[in-house]
Amino acid sequence: MPASDTLAYAASLGPSLSPSPATCCQLFFVLASATVLAIAAAPESVRGLMMQYGARSTTGCASNRTGSGEGTGGGERAGHGTLVSIVSWATSVKVPHSWFMHFYVVSLSCSVFWAVQFLRRGTALEFIATHQAQSDGPSMTVEQVILAWFLMALQGGRRFYESVAVIRPSASEMWIVHWLLGIAFYLCVSISVWIEGSRSIQSSDRIPLTPDVPPFSIIFGVPMFLISWFMQYKCHSYLSRLKKYSLPEDGLFKYLICPHYTCECALYLSLALVAAPEGQLYNRTLICALLFVGVNLGVTAHGTKRWYGEKFGDERVRGKWSMIPGVV
Repeated sequence: MPASDTLAYAASLGPSLSPSPATCCQLFFVLASATVLAIAAAPESVRGLMMQYGARSTTGCASNRTGSGEGTGGGERAGHGTLVSIVSWATSVKVPHSWFMHFYVVSLSCSVFWAVQFLRRGTALEFIATHQAQSDGPSMTVEQVILAWFLMALQGGRRFYESVAVIRPSASEMWIVHWLLGIAFYLCVSISVWIEGSRSIQSSDRIPLTPDVPPFSIIFGVPMFLISWFMQYKCHSYLSRLKKYSLPEDGLFKYLICPHYTCECALYLSLALVAAPEGQLYNRTLICALLFVGVNLGVTAHGTKRWYGEKFGDERVRGKWSMIPGVV
């Protein structure tokens, strides 16, 4: 049986045998978010090994705090010491922090790959779209598919440019699991921006000609994306000019510890609005992506605020929100 026929047959088996591709993406984002929250709830000595790097690394301090087991609570400390030793071994495989660039290489490469698949009716896209189209629910229009893809490519392109030309090289390292999770996230997001438009993709001639007035979600979402996109670039540009390990206090940093994280959340929220299927306020798959972005960056922003307070004094960060005003 030819490969194309095999894929078509597999897709025809229907959702009864497996969850839809959109559901798989949503599950990945939710489970990844739950994992980050679980790590954030772990003892500080363990959390420091798994989540922090560079100047905010607490590996050495964690070992000192948990190694001796002297005084009150010595048994508990000794238990933590054993746990820290296990986690320290598990997190010993690290990669350079500069490998963050790989996330944006993957993002851009995926944008190009799915664009070619879309234009040429490629087998990979047709297989995923066929399987997704069998599920219930409204679909994005093909215009929304193209717009969401373009905005995601724009974000990936700018972040890649920043990695090459804006952000200063760093000698810090990160746990390889962080790197793998980031790669998986961008692979999944590259599908999430179009997966809920599968039914339109299958019925489209790939030439959007609809002259209708765009829905409110696009009228509001596109400017929101572009403003957040530009403000995040300004934040990253400012941080690149800042003296290393000094306290940022200009622009949005007057009010927020990590406004570049705020912009990242706004970017994914705007994508979820732009890609909202007909009759829905938002795109469910991209809202799940936003959940992961918010949880992951929220935990990091909270740690950054604590580190700033320890290094520069609590009075320097008091009154500032970590990432989202009124929330965190």
